[in-house]
Amino acid sequence: MTVSTTLTTIPEVRRVRGLEMPWNRVAQATADLPFAAAARALDPWYPQEFLAECVQTIPEAGGMLTVVMRRMDGAPLAFRSGQYLNIAFPVFGQDADPVNRSYSLSSAPTEPWTFAITVKREEGGTVSPWIHENIRPGSVLEVLGPVGAFHLPDYDRRARYLFLAAGSGITPLMSMIRTIHSLPGRADVVMLYHGAAPGTFAFSHELEHLAAVDSRITVYYSLGDRSVPGTWEGMVGRLTSEMVDTVVPDANGRKVFACGPEGYIDVAAELLEKVGVDETSIFVESFSGTRETALEYREEVALAGGIAEEMAAAQDAAREAALEAPADVVDPPTGALDLYRIAELNTPDDGGAAAATLSPAPSGAAASGPTPSSPAASNTTGPVDPSTFEVVGEGSLTMSFLRTRLNVRIDPEANVLDAAREAGVRIGANCREGMCGSCKVVKISGEVDMNHQGGIRAREIDAGKFLPCCSTAQTDLIVDA
Repeated sequence: MTVSTTLTTIPEVRRVRGLEMPWNRVAQATADLPFAAAARALDPWYPQEFLAECVQTIPEAGGMLTVVMRRMDGAPLAFRSGQYLNIAFPVFGQDADPVNRSYSLSSAPTEPWTFAITVKREEGGTVSPWIHENIRPGSVLEVLGPVGAFHLPDYDRRARYLFLAAGSGITPLMSMIRTIHSLPGRADVVMLYHGAAPGTFAFSHELEHLAAVDSRITVYYSLGDRSVPGTWEGMVGRLTSEMVDTVVPDANGRKVFACGPEGYIDVAAELLEKVGVDETSIFVESFSGTRETALEYREEVALAGGIAEEMAAAQDAAREAALEAPADVVDPPTGALDLYRIAELNTPDDGGAAAATLSPAPSGAAASGPTPSSPAASNTTGPVDPSTFEVVGEGSLTMSFLRTRLNVRIDPEANVLDAAREAGVRIGANCREGMCGSCKVVKISGEVDMNHQGGIRAREIDAGKFLPCCSTAQTDLIVDA
């Protein structure tokens, strides 16, 4: 008997020289690789608004808590190591305005089906104690992200890094070091981690394990200027150029990522210059409550919100075009838009319920108005007659909210957002000064007087969008909210 064996030819894959993120590597692969299209769908190319569910909470050393989440729409979260999420927390109850905070992702993007933030409990704080006491598996939060330019490069031929962390500044660097460990290729990583006392170094057991099993990773600990207990075997002293020279004599040949309180970051920037590190190789993230830092985060989040809205609109258009096209001309998936398009095409005709589960939330759905599966949202797909809506409030003008199916009476001098919120219309808003842009909605018809301070683009205004947080009605309005 003759046995015939057929061997499948495996395409040649180039060697990894240095460190390369998987989406970057696969993007350059040949299209006939069976996994190429799926991996390209994980390319972290824009922020989104979505709902996330907590699946696990993990206490960490140093009064920190890791919250592991997954997207409610079932999609992966594609991000770059070091980026953060802006999350709305219902600190004062579901009927009150949420409190928004930005937290760095501490997990690696190479495991995208779940993701994690790690939050230090700040006594006297508004949000962090609430997170520690209230977030449990099953909790659902409104999320915008990923956001931020503090992250590892997609490709680095040399991949030689120095990580400087102090306190909760370990969180984005933990994402980076987990990512590097999960990837093939050459890398040389030295981490210097400052903490307040023995036993307060979050992730220390994992860091020790990674350093033991991965020869590319070295970790040092320092207690700052605290006294030395008898059992402490690490370093002591605040961050100095001498300390940097001790742990990494070749600092001037590395990219440096530093994260921690503002004072720590200022010291790091000064001493890195002394040891010869070029300023173009220094990347910092400041975890502080200063007004300047808050404004920087606000601007980044506002920009991300605008991008999320624009991309959500592009997704909607792409899905509509895909549904109208013959099935035999649909191209192989090449990115996130195609991932959603395939979900739509494979959805059974069941009245829209399955499509709502598989599709990403429409722009603003996470923060303003019903979810895609709710009756009010499904009713907006056909003609809507505002004259049939319930009327609430008093005033000479009428605001008709299509998604909420509610007419709100308002006086010309009244703030649009205040009147909408009081009537029960859910419109997300991170600030009340017209700077953030998170409350941005579409005005179908009518005129408003909007006194904004840069939270909205001219082309968005031309397209009918406005900021209700800094607007008053001049005529009757019809609003998509």
